[in-house]
Amino acid sequence: MLAFSLLTVVLGGCGAPPELEQQSAGRPTPTATAVPPATASPTPPAGLPLPPPTVLPSTPGSSGAVAVACRNGPSGEQVLRLVRGSAGVLPGDTGVRVRSAPLCADDWQYTVLAVSGYEDLTVVSQGRPGALRLVTAGTDVCTIEVRTAAPTGIRTLACDGTGGLPGA
Repeated sequence: MLAFSLLTVVLGGCGAPPELEQQSAGRPTPTATAVPPATASPTPPAGLPLPPPTVLPSTPGSSGAVAVACRNGPSGEQVLRLVRGSAGVLPGDTGVRVRSAPLCADDWQYTVLAVSGYEDLTVVSQGRPGALRLVTAGTDVCTIEVRTAAPTGIRTLACDGTGGLPGA
């Protein structure tokens, strides 16, 4: 008997509230209508030429999928000038050397600098050698901009956890 009472109380809470039942009284009950079946998109007739695939611009010799040694710059020294210059990441008197020369994918670069007395500084830059823009620099360079805008080769180096260094 107790189980029946409990079941009645639990199931008694189900259903429409009284105010909704009163509003719907006298109104016709909507009926479901059938939706026409989806049709397949028409395929072009055989023999018609298709438009060429879209190709994104890239640096000659680079697909962006893999970062490779930069053939046309920038040099490690240019990256050093970038982080010491207007970016102000490193003061001019800090001992620093290029540990890993810039690797390029499209117009993005990935460089590792050895800073005396500190951890390595990773630099992600973008642009041509004479007009570099600092994207980010630090020990963790997997920023939102790098994850969303960088070519795959740079994103892999910056975000895969190894920093792109052999044996890391």
